[in-house]
Amino acid sequence: MSIKELVAVLFPHLARVCVDRVIRCGASVRIIARTMTREAGCPECGTWSRRRHSHYERRLTDTAVGRQEVLIQLRVHRFRCGNDACIRQTFAEQVPGLTVRYGRRSIGAGEALQAIALALGGRAGARLAGRLWGEVSRMTLTRLIRALPEAAAETPRVLGVDDFALRRGRVYGSILIDITTGRPVEVLADRTADTLAAWLRAHPGVEIVCRDRAGAYAEGIARGAPEAIQVADRWHIWRNLGDAVERTVARQRHHLHVLTAEKAQVPEELPGPRASRFPEGRNDRVAARTRQRHAAVHALLDQGRTIMQIANELQLSRNTVRRFARAADPGLLLVHSGTGKRAKDLQAYDAYLRKRWNQGCTNAQRLHAELRERGYSGAVTTVRQYLQPWRTGRLPPSSWRPLTVRQATAWFLSNPAHLDPGDQNRLDTLCGASPQLAVLRDRVREFAEMVVHRQGQRLETWMSTVAGDDLPELHSFVTGLRRDQDAVTAGFTLPYSSGPVEGHVNRIKMIKRQMYGRANPDLLRKRVLLAD
Repeated sequence: MSIKELVAVLFPHLARVCVDRVIRCGASVRIIARTMTREAGCPECGTWSRRRHSHYERRLTDTAVGRQEVLIQLRVHRFRCGNDACIRQTFAEQVPGLTVRYGRRSIGAGEALQAIALALGGRAGARLAGRLWGEVSRMTLTRLIRALPEAAAETPRVLGVDDFALRRGRVYGSILIDITTGRPVEVLADRTADTLAAWLRAHPGVEIVCRDRAGAYAEGIARGAPEAIQVADRWHIWRNLGDAVERTVARQRHHLHVLTAEKAQVPEELPGPRASRFPEGRNDRVAARTRQRHAAVHALLDQGRTIMQIANELQLSRNTVRRFARAADPGLLLVHSGTGKRAKDLQAYDAYLRKRWNQGCTNAQRLHAELRERGYSGAVTTVRQYLQPWRTGRLPPSSWRPLTVRQATAWFLSNPAHLDPGDQNRLDTLCGASPQLAVLRDRVREFAEMVVHRQGQRLETWMSTVAGDDLPELHSFVTGLRRDQDAVTAGFTLPYSSGPVEGHVNRIKMIKRQMYGRANPDLLRKRVLLAD
């Protein structure tokens, strides 16, 4: 391959110019070239002209070669427009594939910078561009993103919608994607029903909409595209069922002692004058405070007080009072509490702590210092809390841990074929001790089979069966399903789901982190819609 052919392969954008010289200046390479154009078309009226007016030099930054910055010093011509009616008297020629009007970079370099800006944003993109061919300002990359045109997207037949946080807990937006292609279609400024309905009315043709259980989206779809089929996401429905199962198990937590007694065996006695029962996990300050507040709230409710009056009297928020009022038993409020849990980081040092405890060292500060020498990075408070139950006079065996509501709930929600044989036996024992939990296990498995095999026609029968069971938590779950029954039935029948939308929501989180949480909505929208 000759030098001329090699240049044509490596620099195809220079095929229309004549390269006079190539000079190396420090860490950069300069290509001195000129055009050989005899005529050019006016960009205003399109008239071709051969009348040269003058020439001038342009300097263009090009893509790097051999990790060296490339600068093209290009001499171009200015022509006179032959159309007397044209508002332009002269115009500068443009080299196809190389230059654009007012451009200070070659077309290839501009496209590469745009790709970097869309992928990495301002600061990270500027660092990468500096490594590739030269220093570029982060603001330059930001302007490149904002200047990108948006292609008109076709209205999808199957639409997916979900919300994302612009400011978590305060400001939310909505993302719309084409479920068929997986490409984003639009980013809305909020998550209200009015905004979604307005977009759907402006883009007719949507036949199916996948969404979560949010009421605002259901209302917006009903108003903006009343003929569209709404599909509730199966994962969110299963999550709602899991919450109901957990509340049921929490209400039946006294049956968990059947399994606890099997695991506990005989505790090791510690020397000391006191010998009391090892305290249960919930018997701590947080649990005691929860029970006290629950009793106070229900006592005031019995007196006829309103939620607002109780909140003012007890100095609690309305949502907290409402949560206590809805719980018939204080134990339901402790399901997600972290109280009574042994520190997981200390489990690796349990044997050493036992050895030192039996040797007579019971000072938490000293034990913490010894653990720090062995690689422990936790706080002394954690060690003190870990040792607190031991000071009551009984030390639980190292292999024993109290069974939690969350563990038992996982057994109910797991596929029986994938459940460990030991856990399966414990689940059978638990269901044998509680008829309600036995019924719960059957209903959960029936529901799971209905979801996996997409048997939406069985939903009404399942809900009617649950209505006859003594499972109040599932009754509440069924009430929510009936409010959205058509969408739930479609979700259990059609193959569509909100999974692709959730993937885009995670991508938006990544983009926000790349932009250090300071992405303006317009810039974030560009990066979401235009990224590859």
